[in-house]
Amino acid sequence: MLNLARFDPFNLTRMDPFESVVRDFMPTTFRSMLRPLGEPTIAIEVQEMDNAYLVSAELPGVKKEDIDISITGNEVTLNAESRHEKVATEAKEWCNERWYGKVTRSIQLPLEIEETQADATYVDGVLHLTLPKKASSLAKKLEIH
Repeated sequence: MLNLARFDPFNLTRMDPFESVVRDFMPTTFRSMLRPLGEPTIAIEVQEMDNAYLVSAELPGVKKEDIDISITGNEVTLNAESRHEKVATEAKEWCNERWYGKVTRSIQLPLEIEETQADATYVDGVLHLTLPKKASSLAKKLEIH
């Protein structure tokens, strides 16, 4: 039985007979110019609890000092910068598929965040945010007498 693969009509490089020629013979610097012009994004996961939101964001290769988090109402904005660090100055680059530069991601949550009680930790390239919901934003249950 054959394995089925999902077809992506927007990724036609697999069907391009010249793609392997370009990949094999063109230097990395020129190949990077031929990549699709899409900016890197921060992959996130958002979970909701009764009193808080839990956000995990993947930021591999970014130092803790190069991450900026801002909270305004119900919007959380993540800014990060990855810097290119050459290991050896005399070495020629053979292959580079990593991204360098600044990246931003904004998340709008359904309820406002209590900025003063928000917490952030950064472990192994993953940023974890605990964002408590503002008490005035929580729904109140009324008892019927």
